[in-house]
Amino acid sequence: MKVLVTGGAGYVGSHAVLALVEAGHEVVVLDDLSTGHQEAVHGARLVVGDIADGEAISALMGAWGPFEAAMHFAARTQVGESMADPGGYFSVNVAGTLSLLRALVAGGVRWFVFSSSAAVYGEPQRTPIPEDHPLAPTNPYGESKRMVESMLRWFEKAHGLRWVSLRYFNAAGADPGGRTGERHAPETHLIPSVLLAAAGRREAVEIFGTDWPTADGTCIRDFIHVSDLAEAHRLALGYLASGGESDVFNLGSGHGWSVREVVETCRRITGRDFAVRLAPRRPGDPAVLVASADKARARLGWRPRLSSLDEMVATAWAWHQKGY
Repeated sequence: MKVLVTGGAGYVGSHAVLALVEAGHEVVVLDDLSTGHQEAVHGARLVVGDIADGEAISALMGAWGPFEAAMHFAARTQVGESMADPGGYFSVNVAGTLSLLRALVAGGVRWFVFSSSAAVYGEPQRTPIPEDHPLAPTNPYGESKRMVESMLRWFEKAHGLRWVSLRYFNAAGADPGGRTGERHAPETHLIPSVLLAAAGRREAVEIFGTDWPTADGTCIRDFIHVSDLAEAHRLALGYLASGGESDVFNLGSGHGWSVREVVETCRRITGRDFAVRLAPRRPGDPAVLVASADKARARLGWRPRLSSLDEMVATAWAWHQKGY
């Protein structure tokens, strides 16, 4: 199958490209390289461009298509930044996706796999969080993902575009083969931030809030290995191609780790010590986010293999040891 992957030079997108290529699919990546990296793309053609440029996407589809399916990772993804710049997030994540969807429909794309987020749920009323939990985002990033999911329902009604939205929790780790991993500038995600401190490339690790209503006072998050996420995207594509109905699926381990637990695991795995600074809570952060992923296991046949915290930290540390 020929698949267009937007944001395929980024963290999760580049791992999804690996999974698709290894499964025998022909992949073309569209990425503006604003946060992605050309060298992260393996086994696929890279076209540098913007999802908001409908004419450019149409030209790409004419040159390298026709595409049967698309996976959409291209987005701005920082919760704190979205609180300060909501307009920028709605411009890229919502308006940009709208331009992309129009071009895909015009080009005859049949199946669409969307990179969504647990941020659509906001502060959970119950955990683990099921897919039918009310959607009440607490930040513009989560709101932008919710808005795209709404658009997909209407695009299906009008144009027959079938879709899967994958609401994943906290991606972590790196390709076990060392081909790609997590690189952001600046780095804001927890595990790579801690590992940068362990490597001596960051002065200290910040813990945002120690007064949350949790056992140790720090936020609790559900981490899932990025290679397991990538496999779920491949399975979602197969699900659609075999006639599966449009739907949403959570992707998580079903287990929560506190920020303090993550910090101590990083100390143990790396054998390094580093400074920790306590900081105030960040606006828009929920206290606890843990997934119920039973639906993805049952309907997609998804079986995470690498998502112990030790495995996620170890593969990420091996990646950072390469100098990234």
